[in-house]
Amino acid sequence: MGNRLRETFSENSCYKIFFLSLLITGLSFGIYKGLQDNYLAEVVSMGELDRGITEFFRELPGLLLIFILIVFYTFSAETMYKIGATVTLLGVAMLAIVPPVKVLVIVSMFVHSLGDHIQLGMKNTLTLNYARPGKGGVALGYQNSIHQVGTLAGYLVVVLAFAVLGGKMPFKLFFALSGAVMLWGVIVSLRITGNSETDDTKRRFYFKKKFTKYYMLEVFYGARKQVFFTFGPYVLILMYGASAMVISLLFAVSAVCTYFFAPLVGKIIDRFGYKIVMIMDTLILVIVCFFYGFSHHIFPEKIAFIVCCVNYVLDSIISLASMASNVYVQDISDSPDEMKATISTGVSVNHMITVLIALFGGWIWHAVGVETLFIMSAVLGLANSAYAATVNPEKDRLR
Repeated sequence: MGNRLRETFSENSCYKIFFLSLLITGLSFGIYKGLQDNYLAEVVSMGELDRGITEFFRELPGLLLIFILIVFYTFSAETMYKIGATVTLLGVAMLAIVPPVKVLVIVSMFVHSLGDHIQLGMKNTLTLNYARPGKGGVALGYQNSIHQVGTLAGYLVVVLAFAVLGGKMPFKLFFALSGAVMLWGVIVSLRITGNSETDDTKRRFYFKKKFTKYYMLEVFYGARKQVFFTFGPYVLILMYGASAMVISLLFAVSAVCTYFFAPLVGKIIDRFGYKIVMIMDTLILVIVCFFYGFSHHIFPEKIAFIVCCVNYVLDSIISLASMASNVYVQDISDSPDEMKATISTGVSVNHMITVLIALFGGWIWHAVGVETLFIMSAVLGLANSAYAATVNPEKDRLR
């Protein structure tokens, strides 16, 4: 591993310290995320409607990121990365300190998400700046793997702690632990030196007619994915009484599965083409949504719970098919810079719809039931497939 990293990254760069900070940040996030949903349900007493409102504010920084980068355009990527780490620390520290009052918890989660999104915006920039010429793709792969390993370790910390302690989970104590780990990450990040320019493609919206279909695909994907990301774990907690240990274990299994399935999905995209993958993944999604929304009507409670857990993991795997749309963008782009600008804008477009789905998804569940919520997700997936069927790279690149 060490030799391969040295072959991928410049020796005079700070990639070792940067990757150590990614590992530590991932560990902190894994502990935080592994507890978040159960804390909101069990301690803050948030129902499905409250959860949707909370997710609206948690996703808002992703939408605001491009404007934040415009304001701080004179700051280096290293400085922005450190600012993001510090803001993330502040958010998790607030969650460990403030009483379980809904407004205060939402503010804390907003601050944490703001820092996380700032760092997210800088990770790729730093990785590409530290990589040797022609090694950018491999470098990004290492970056993602190292962060995932840290996050997985955080989930397992929660699982092991719950197994040892049993009974009622001391949420505040573990948020404090997440904060302590994040403080360590901030200290490590301060050792990152350099003056890398932030990615210009993330400082502006880039719209071109030939990418219209890609932006629409991002809208459909962001909408249907947000349903599972926000309400998938909450269904297991509110309807089946899943503990923090079970939720963290489920996150861990999903992370491991996506880690191993990602290369396979990539090969399928290369073998059969991105259009086929964008269309076919929805057939599986419809099945997943059906069982997630209706298992409690079909099976006994314990079996229904297992079916939902399996389908949550399946959704994580089929979500890897979203890589196909990025390959589509690459195929019709005139240059790597145009591709990066388009994908960055796609992320912002994605967040525009996710904040709305988070808000209205909670209301739909509360007003007409969880079944309707997941029917909506399936319909969005079918709309995604129908629109993907119109993709024609030869004609699209000429628009």
